[in-house]
Amino acid sequence: MMKFFLVLFLVAFSLGAKGNIDKEIRKASGQIKNVSKSYTSINRKMAQNAKEILRQKVEIRKQEKLLGTLKKSLSSKELSYKQDSIKLIELKSEQEKLKQAQDKIEEELIFTIAKGISLKVVLEENHTQTEESLIEDAVLKSMLSKTKKDAKVLNTEFYNNSLVMNKINKHASSLELAITSIDDKRKRLIQVQSKNKKSLSRLEKSKIKYKKSLKKLLRKQDSLKQTLSKLKIIKVDKIKKAKEDEVRRKAFAKKSSYKNLPKVKKPGSSYQSVKTKKYRGKKTITPIAPYTITKKYGTYTDPIYGIKIFNESISMKPKKKNAKVKTVFNGKVIYADKTAVLNNIVIVEHKNGLHTVYANLSQISPNIKKGKKIKKGYTIGRVNDELIFEVTQKSYHINPIRLFQ
Repeated sequence: MMKFFLVLFLVAFSLGAKGNIDKEIRKASGQIKNVSKSYTSINRKMAQNAKEILRQKVEIRKQEKLLGTLKKSLSSKELSYKQDSIKLIELKSEQEKLKQAQDKIEEELIFTIAKGISLKVVLEENHTQTEESLIEDAVLKSMLSKTKKDAKVLNTEFYNNSLVMNKINKHASSLELAITSIDDKRKRLIQVQSKNKKSLSRLEKSKIKYKKSLKKLLRKQDSLKQTLSKLKIIKVDKIKKAKEDEVRRKAFAKKSSYKNLPKVKKPGSSYQSVKTKKYRGKKTITPIAPYTITKKYGTYTDPIYGIKIFNESISMKPKKKNAKVKTVFNGKVIYADKTAVLNNIVIVEHKNGLHTVYANLSQISPNIKKGKKIKKGYTIGRVNDELIFEVTQKSYHINPIRLFQ
């Protein structure tokens, strides 16, 4: 009887524990769902950020070239600028003195001309010819003659002074233009420097944002690789993986460089242990339809950090929301679960050591469980954003597109 109650107690305890575990799983799944972002969004943002970073780097190089030209121009003219500035001050002072002298000459000339006119008027007046008047006329004529001579001298002096003033004015104007030109270049230099600083600031922000997106993408790849490794579907060389992680660490730790940007993508492998095998089986159906390929299988070099990345899967974007995801061959489900990085994943095992991986599912069909045998075309889940589709065969990777193209 005691054994019976003990069994009942253990069953009740296990059911309670299972209930708590299920509750914790649901709670964790909810938290994961809240923090998980779509693979499509990451790819799109990465592409946009990469373009913006490269555009800003090109703009910064143009700005730096212009800065160099302006600095060189200002440096060569700096001595003449100082000399011209001193000369201009001297010319301005000389101009002021000449103007004062010219005003005085003009005033004297006007007075002399007026005096001459007055004397002429007096001489031309009719009056009685007496000895006294004749003497007076002679004095007036002498004064008029002297006044004319004085006027002529003053006029010549006024003219010569005007020539000197014009010459000084022209010289002063040319110096002002030269000085203004250099001042304008200085202002432009300051503006370009300010613009350059702002571009550098924007660039750093873009790189930080881009780095986060790239790291998240790499985490997704690593997560899927580790999942396949745990299931003994593929093998990961830990030594080579550690070397690759070190390359990534150094690339991300490297300070920003705005020169020698990669202009073309070079082939390379994220993991040197990745082995690709050619698919030789029959063509089959696509996991989703209709769709577009947003990320291809194969190697590429990141345009910003220069690290080589091997994409073992393809990314398929459905052309309608909540699209059904179907298995492409007959097989058995060996994994169906939600992950922190790759959302929901279903892995199906087929004959000849072939495995198909369906990651980033928005949901897994309720009847899809580990160990369930399914036929080709069976709905295993749904996808809203982007399906990550991967194919392996005995530790080899296969380009998934070759299954149906």
